[in-house]
Amino acid sequence: MNQMQSPSDQPRRPVLVLFAHPALQKSRVNSKLIDGLDQIPGVTFHDLYEAYPDLCIDVRAEQELLETHDVVIFQHPFYWYSTPSILKEWQDLVLEHGWAYGSTGNALRGKTLLSVVSTGGKESAYHPDGYNRHTVRQLLAPIEQTAHLCGMTFLAPFVAHATLRIPTDVLAVHTSDYHRLVIALRDDQVDLEKAAARDRSFINQDLNDVIRGEIR
Repeated sequence: MNQMQSPSDQPRRPVLVLFAHPALQKSRVNSKLIDGLDQIPGVTFHDLYEAYPDLCIDVRAEQELLETHDVVIFQHPFYWYSTPSILKEWQDLVLEHGWAYGSTGNALRGKTLLSVVSTGGKESAYHPDGYNRHTVRQLLAPIEQTAHLCGMTFLAPFVAHATLRIPTDVLAVHTSDYHRLVIALRDDQVDLEKAAARDRSFINQDLNDVIRGEIR
């Protein structure tokens, strides 16, 4: 996990990347996507499997991380149309009633949640008429509803499709787009209403439509 900046250098919206991949050494795509993320000022990269090899999650430490960040990113491969097990465990334990939701649970209210997902299947497979019968966003409905329950804005997911056969140049574009989006979120230069629109299947189908202004 990288260190946050001094108070005088704080970004507009600090970003927390919660990364969950149980076999990162086998993942060319996710290894490339995360390369350099921890060097971006205002971004905290948190590898859950590295932090908790025994899966014993420190709930209060995770809540404190959430409290000090305005943008939360769930980054993971798509496992059975959902998340790897540690991220589900994290949700079950960390998002407590009375803290994350409920009549007195407002710790996450006003924050932004983005899912960054890699899939083995190609884009056409994630379509109402495709092999998987649903878009990735539709299959992420439990996470989107969790964000809604916690008072967060859920953005259309960032998706890297067909990762088993992805060309090097396409992966480079995905990586550049992902880092560009993270910086724009940090600098409050994303039109959240457009990025969260229900008719947007995935946010990286047109980043120029949701990122406004110049990025530092």
